Amino acid sequence: MIRVLLVDDQPLIRSGFRALLDLENDIEVVAEAADGREGLALAREHLPDIALIDIRMPVVDGIEATRRIAADPALAGVHVVILTNYGLDEYVLDALRAGAAGFLVKDIQPEDLVHSVRVAARGDALLAPSITRRLIDRYVAQPLTTSGAALEELTHREREAVALVAHGLSNDQIAARMVISSATAKTHINRAMTKLHVRDRAQLVVLAYESGLVTQG
Repeated sequence: MIRVLLVDDQPLIRSGFRALLDLENDIEVVAEAADGREGLALAREHLPDIALIDIRMPVVDGIEATRRIAADPALAGVHVVILTNYGLDEYVLDALRAGAAGFLVKDIQPEDLVHSVRVAARGDALLAPSITRRLIDRYVAQPLTTSGAALEELTHREREAVALVAHGLSNDQIAARMVISSATAKTHINRAMTKLHVRDRAQLVVLAYESGLVTQG
């Protein structure tokens, strides 16, 4: 069972998402919160697999809530997915840096919402290729903040796997491209995340572009 926490200051959004998710046999909404502070407290109480968190909220916003969740070792198993009205707006990049596993636009199709929750729960690539391209477009217009030296500890195969993650490929697609098993692909990615001190694949994508390992096109 995938346990989900909903954090949004709009009751209509929360009730709509709950109604959709509760229809699924393998997903359970365990709690709802109207701001980031309440969401953080409920995350500590319920230890959900997924926290769907709005960016713009009173008291504590989604970015700060994400940062606090990512910094708490007791919440290491909580995958934060950011909710936004605006797609790749100015706040989403900050949320990814804070530790979010990905993001969803609130007008997402119901079947895509359910799929995204399942993808995030298993720690696979949540950022679809179309979203990744928009992320790239924003990053190439900004100065790089991460040195390529951060990648020196990676093996050649780990670097190759990270590059493919940055292009939006799933574990199965990476395995096919590298001619290895899915388990081996996942091992390469997990070791790279450990060496680079990143929380999940979304931050791995960010680092790949910031470091220059992958460039647009």
